[in-house]
Amino acid sequence: MTAAVSGLRAWAVEGIGEIAQGTDLGALLCGLDLAEGDVVLVTSKVVSKAEGRVRSGDREEAISDETVRVVAQRGPARIVENHLGLVMAAAGVDASNVTSGHVVLLPKDPDASARALRERVLEETGHNVAVVITDTAGRAWRTGQTDLAVGVAGLDPLEDHAGRVDSYGNALSVTAPAVADELASVGELVTGKLGGRPVAVVRGLGSRLLPAGEHGPGARALIRPREQDMFALGAREAVMAAVRGSDGDCFGAPAAANELVRALASCGLSGAIQGGSVRVHLPESARDQVTAAERVRLVAHAHGWRPRSDTALAASVTISPVAP
Repeated sequence: MTAAVSGLRAWAVEGIGEIAQGTDLGALLCGLDLAEGDVVLVTSKVVSKAEGRVRSGDREEAISDETVRVVAQRGPARIVENHLGLVMAAAGVDASNVTSGHVVLLPKDPDASARALRERVLEETGHNVAVVITDTAGRAWRTGQTDLAVGVAGLDPLEDHAGRVDSYGNALSVTAPAVADELASVGELVTGKLGGRPVAVVRGLGSRLLPAGEHGPGARALIRPREQDMFALGAREAVMAAVRGSDGDCFGAPAAANELVRALASCGLSGAIQGGSVRVHLPESARDQVTAAERVRLVAHAHGWRPRSDTALAASVTISPVAP
């Protein structure tokens, strides 16, 4: 299948065949009819197979081994952060298109794999191309899946529009198209999921390529830092983390004092800003103080604050932001 839009062409490569451990994937790419400025999209599965990232045994055990942190779990379904820092279902472990009883893990370092393939193509063909290694993932607020970039070499994965002005004269501040992810989705459109075509080529984006020898920051630049992630835990998991008083970094940077005061008020607690702290008034009865103090702790934890250790349970409790 070939697609073309305003000078941009994308097509799936036919005849790649089965990839196994030890397959020289670089040689296969060098054998393609590539041109200067092409973007070569390769599925992570064939990169993993070539690199020996296939293991036998239980899929759930493999997911656990690849998991750094569980983001959300409902029944057997797990969304986790894996060793690459990617948040995705099943840690990216895949049991499709592989021998029964085996699973495919993501490449150990997809950015390094992309760099190696790009350098190989340049060395053997003289063409400066970009390489994007892709994988399939869901989206938090939408059904269905799209492909995204897990490894990138030869182009900037983000196009930062901060400081630019739109056609109406409005300044742009946070607009940053994820170019590498958009290319990954283009590749999936032309290869399809069931066609057995793990490589695609996009032509017409030569102006985006970095000079030979400059690989760029890689796909890792697309991973949102945890302190900026408003959804670092699932709803159920966030409640449990607050009750346990754990996973504080999953709630983001400490909230502003006035934001915390508003949150306390929404829970029936009266707080006042005093310098860099917030003092919360507790009920008069000792029994109600215990309940209110625990509510203060939970609200504070979810906002990156904590009660001062020298605060005794009495008419009030002082809370301060957690030091970064």
